[in-house]
Amino acid sequence: MKRSIFNWSGGKDSSLCLHHVLQSREYKTEKLITTLSGPTQRVSMHGVRQELLQQQARSIGLPLQQIFLPENAGMSAYNEIMEISMREQQQQGITHAIFGDINLDDLRAYREKQLEKVNLQAVFPLWNRPTQELVQEFLHQGFKAVVVCVNERLLNASFAGRMLDDKFLQDLPANVDPAGENGEFHTFVFDGPIFSNPIHFTLGEVVRKAYAPATNTNDDCFKQEEKPVFDSAFWFRDLLPV
Repeated sequence: MKRSIFNWSGGKDSSLCLHHVLQSREYKTEKLITTLSGPTQRVSMHGVRQELLQQQARSIGLPLQQIFLPENAGMSAYNEIMEISMREQQQQGITHAIFGDINLDDLRAYREKQLEKVNLQAVFPLWNRPTQELVQEFLHQGFKAVVVCVNERLLNASFAGRMLDDKFLQDLPANVDPAGENGEFHTFVFDGPIFSNPIHFTLGEVVRKAYAPATNTNDDCFKQEEKPVFDSAFWFRDLLPV
């Protein structure tokens, strides 16, 4: 089998993708890799606490490598940190990096270009599958997820903290992708076929955060200037470990 690392966000696309990878046996997934904010100790963009991420990894049964990003990291800093980390993986014998991306061409091209620098091959098992089909498969396989972040431009605060289920999908506006592939919403998966036991949590407060314009195609990292002109805001629902 091909030795690989899996880029893990803790959300629905990552979970379904990892399920496919583990079933296929084409790749030997040696570890999960996640970027977190150094100052907040939370998963970048999803806002999920480090402790819940660690519980996911333990339940899956794979080692977790956490990459901490400095506050207000721009793309140059992000690229440098990731290149160092990916080069270390390559030196340890890893040949492939697996992603749960579905159909964002710019993002795929960015990942492939960055990995070429360290002689790693990017793999996208879910690529170009219809998003409605994927989210229905996710639910049919028995995965359970809670929505932890929504884009204020497209969804109001009431969507943050809801379960990802048929009712949630029915309530989505017509201009929102059912898998949130354009960044409309993000999720935390707490149960499903890849877990040996569910992850327990309670719902915390809802917080609004505004961000400066993104200057990159990487969905894991927003650049925030010293005096930003905020052009996007998100509602986050905190999850409290129990």
